[in-house]
Amino acid sequence: MPMKNGYKELLAEANARIQAITPQEALSLHGDPDVVFVDIRDPRELTRDGMIPGAFPATRGMLEFWVDPDSPYHKPVFASGKRFVFYCASGWRSALATDTVQSMGLENVCHLDGGFKGWKEAGLPVAMPPAMERKGS
Repeated sequence: MPMKNGYKELLAEANARIQAITPQEALSLHGDPDVVFVDIRDPRELTRDGMIPGAFPATRGMLEFWVDPDSPYHKPVFASGKRFVFYCASGWRSALATDTVQSMGLENVCHLDGGFKGWKEAGLPVAMPPAMERKGS
């Protein structure tokens, strides 16, 4: 039996409700103290591929719990009132994540179209996760 809503349908629905920005638009926001880049990839991906410098790592599996102020796992960054730019490897997980946190009431959110792959392909800066930098120094 075919799925009622496969990933393609879920992505199309999410993308209709959220804002996507290009790597160049994201670069114009990078470094703004009122903008937080949120990397929702698995820690192994960050270790292997690096990340956008200064991004906040928030694995996709914990995101809803970190965003909700009533959760025992809440992270204060998500109550900061800042703008959030979510990203993953190619933009699929971040589209779904952005849609979810937006439906939870987090405002001023968008995601990086093309994900970290698009960021890297545009020749934009990449950093290793902070823990990796400490191990290597």
